[in-house]
Amino acid sequence: MRLHLVNPNTTQSMTDKIAAAARLVASEATTILPATSRMGPASIEGYYDDALALPGLIDAVARAEAEAVDGHIVACFDDTGVDAARALARAPVIGIGEAGFHMASLIAHRFAVVTTLSRSVPVIEANLDRYGLSRRCARVRASDVAVLELEDPASDARARISAEIGRAVREDHAEAVVLGCAGMADLARALGEEHGVPVIDGVACAVALMEGLVRVGLTTSKAGAYAPPRAKPYTGLLGDFAPRG
Repeated sequence: MRLHLVNPNTTQSMTDKIAAAARLVASEATTILPATSRMGPASIEGYYDDALALPGLIDAVARAEAEAVDGHIVACFDDTGVDAARALARAPVIGIGEAGFHMASLIAHRFAVVTTLSRSVPVIEANLDRYGLSRRCARVRASDVAVLELEDPASDARARISAEIGRAVREDHAEAVVLGCAGMADLARALGEEHGVPVIDGVACAVALMEGLVRVGLTTSKAGAYAPPRAKPYTGLLGDFAPRG
């Protein structure tokens, strides 16, 4: 099984971290194929970055489709471009945010999300509502850690994330906590041990769910919302992303 793991931002060190987290849980027969977006922001923090990351994501998915991968994992917790990728791709597409939420709902009555900056909170809350899981989430909390701080070993990012997890458990009565950024993937196990509740990394969850979809032979329905894009003129730079038929 060949799984395309795409980081929609342009920070290679984050891709390396995400790929390591994916390989820790992947089956022996699964090959993780990491990719870093070739264009877009260095980190995705809110709606503006999300919009600018879309062309690079679509480009990465299209290139991976040409290599006949079995599935695509979008490694941004905002689930950046997942709907567009599902329309484009033959193979199934999973976003790490949705994967983490669903896994949390299977092991806890109420879970919380600890993300990076406060500007990401409305994005995540909107996704929870769209997925029908907002009633299961006690609260989405911001640690006020910028995404790129997670790549700096000298920062106190881990301590701030840990403090927010502690507040989620004490104040929100969260029974599990979902880490709201792909760049936190390497922290989940240690933070879970520290706080005595499951701390969930969406990257690992997405790998496990994708392996399941591929094994049972399921892929994205093309009957409605995710029907393939129609061929039409796309002007300017967007011509590079136009469907070919």
